[in-house]
Amino acid sequence: MQLGRTPQSIYLCQQLREQGICDEKVLDAIANIPRQLFVDEALAHQAWDNAALPIGQGQTLSQPYIVARMTELLMQANIKRVLEIGTGSGFQTAVLAQLFDEVYSVERIKVLQFQAKRRLKNLDLHNVFTKHGDGWLGWPTKAPFDAVIVTAAAALLPEQLVEQMRDGGLLVIPLGSEQQSLFKIERHGHSVTQTYIEPVRFVPLVNGELA
Repeated sequence: MQLGRTPQSIYLCQQLREQGICDEKVLDAIANIPRQLFVDEALAHQAWDNAALPIGQGQTLSQPYIVARMTELLMQANIKRVLEIGTGSGFQTAVLAQLFDEVYSVERIKVLQFQAKRRLKNLDLHNVFTKHGDGWLGWPTKAPFDAVIVTAAAALLPEQLVEQMRDGGLLVIPLGSEQQSLFKIERHGHSVTQTYIEPVRFVPLVNGELA
């Protein structure tokens, strides 16, 4: 199956530009993906709406604006290896796979991990490595990573994810429970700096894994 633009994806990217997304590489990556493949067939007609959509198991496919915004925060020249926490449908993973050399993605719900892996293979995205596991723990055997992106909200900053970043690496993560905010976390030796980005709403980052 080939990646490629469609009139629907081009229109969506125009909406994203109007919302302030300006990195053309990110927009191209989103436009290339057949988003309808990442939702249930009954929701395929809504796939190109700029809105979050359910994917089962109490999880959602993030709003395209959020996918673009979080990805844009990762766009630095020295980032090649990215850890994603929360594979979900695999849509965000597919965006990352077009932009970075290696993408390692962890999903706690086995059925979602299996479905996402199949979709990514069908799209010939072979620089993605997926794992069924607890996102709070990251993927220590593959560390260090240049960047980490978390697609669920953590009540507190997960220290193990920070430890798996290389010096100078960055983490994009929503933090909070009732009130959530998106942050960019940068690691400098043993210290980290946090930059507030904007308010967001995500499903919670849950400890443990599900069969």
